[in-house]
Amino acid sequence: MTIEEIKKIIEKENVRFIRLQFTDINGILKNVEITPEIFLDSWEEGIMFDGSSIEGFVRIEESDMYLKPVLDTFAVLPWTVDGAKSARVICDVYTPDGKPFEGDPRYRLKRMMEKAKELGYYFDLLPLSKAEEIRRDVAIALEKMGVIVEATHHEVAPSQHEVDFRYDTFLKTADNAQTVKLVIKTMAIFHGYYATFMPKPFFGVNGSGMHVHMSLFKGDQNAFYDPNKPLELSDDLRYFVGGILKHARALAAVTNPTVNSYKRLVPGYEAPVYITWSVGNRSALIRIPKARGKATRLEYRSPDPSCNIYLAFAAILAAGLDGIVNKIEPPKPVEENIYHMTPERREELNIDSLPGTLKEAIDELKKDDVIIDALGEHIFEKFVEAAEKDWKEYSTYVTNW
Repeated sequence: MTIEEIKKIIEKENVRFIRLQFTDINGILKNVEITPEIFLDSWEEGIMFDGSSIEGFVRIEESDMYLKPVLDTFAVLPWTVDGAKSARVICDVYTPDGKPFEGDPRYRLKRMMEKAKELGYYFDLLPLSKAEEIRRDVAIALEKMGVIVEATHHEVAPSQHEVDFRYDTFLKTADNAQTVKLVIKTMAIFHGYYATFMPKPFFGVNGSGMHVHMSLFKGDQNAFYDPNKPLELSDDLRYFVGGILKHARALAAVTNPTVNSYKRLVPGYEAPVYITWSVGNRSALIRIPKARGKATRLEYRSPDPSCNIYLAFAAILAAGLDGIVNKIEPPKPVEENIYHMTPERREELNIDSLPGTLKEAIDELKKDDVIIDALGEHIFEKFVEAAEKDWKEYSTYVTNW
């Protein structure tokens, strides 16, 4: 999309305000609202804002930051407030000297995509985002904003719903996931409901995951597919799986970043707990769906919707690429139901488990240089600081238990 096309849309739709959107290190979508006139005058050089007011960005003495709009993400919001139309555009964050801000989660994901490109890969990805009620209105609003909804349905737990949207590149899908959250929350409020993305809002029923389907492409060929290999799965796929399994315990800090995340990651509720992979077995951490050819992919089942989508994708991609670069062989796939195994059987198969608490996950993250590099020093330090603060508060709080 060009700035001229955007200008025509603004005039045609009579857009009164434009929200410049970006994401903090906790995955929360932030807005700076400006008029169309300021946007059209300043989009190229960027719009200045106070970075010190955003969680995990910069200190007060280095507060000036710039938002540079990504024009392809421009969309008119399919609702009005007090009769006034608004549009949104997702932005990259820059420093005053014109360099990408190291603490911008979207930038961390872009860096990992560049690394994949250097290795000759492209990527497709589909997350399954859990939604609240009013699914039809959510789907209509998303399609108006350019997000193609493929399916919506009720899930297993009470008041638990799912919206599946079409795959795209890592970066576009991360942008779309933030859009999906925004629309679901807004539509829920309009209908008198509240949409939560907590991994485990209720005791005794299944939690809410964010299963991530991904594949790598070389040109237009799926690099995970090899008709001449066992199960038609390529070496690249095996190594990518090996990398994720190797880094899975550290990855948990990023893909499952809240105290509540570990209320979901317990046996018995369809959530993956054990670090294994399988062809079709949904009790494994990584599942390989049966589709082959261009649809060959892996499903990573531990992430939950409380994560920062950009950081989670960057960390997963970093782990998988480490597996490919260093030819990390995964263990043999496990086709037994892991939930029904005895501890002795799991020990016999050398099956490790994901961290049981946020504190354990953060300790694992501190030891993993590959995931730390994906986050970057700035985000790593702020991320750990915030998580340890949460853990300390949780640990000292007195509950009925």
